[in-house]
Amino acid sequence: MISNDHVLARLTALKTAPMAELKAQWVELFDCVPPPFSRRHLEARLAFRIQELTYGGLPPATLRRLEALSDAFDRGENGKANARAGLKPITGTRLIREWQGVEHVVTVTQEGYEWQGRPYRSLSAIARAVSGTRWNGWVFFGLKNHRARSA
Repeated sequence: MISNDHVLARLTALKTAPMAELKAQWVELFDCVPPPFSRRHLEARLAFRIQELTYGGLPPATLRRLEALSDAFDRGENGKANARAGLKPITGTRLIREWQGVEHVVTVTQEGYEWQGRPYRSLSAIARAVSGTRWNGWVFFGLKNHRARSA
């Protein structure tokens, strides 16, 4: 096994290495021609790859989640709604929102959400129950910026 000191030394050396050396390391570590990106991008990807090869890659659960998100995105026009469903917070996550001095805690479940012991299918339904007015649930609980423009 390679020592942490060796990995740290390699990562530190990336900052001062000439661009030609970075490209050579890219070929060595990725077995392909480096992309025509900036130095900063090459350094970051090389640093990740060095650590990945030394310590192991992403956990299987993370890889599955990324694959699911990628599949939803690749579905095209209808993928927009499906992609949002794939972005639902992880089961067990607690969303906390204070509304008019009262703290409301929502727990993400496999089927949807739970608030005050009752199941809900959407955050918008909970936001309406809490506030008495229509809200985008993602905005109400701070998961999406209401000023963000859709692409």
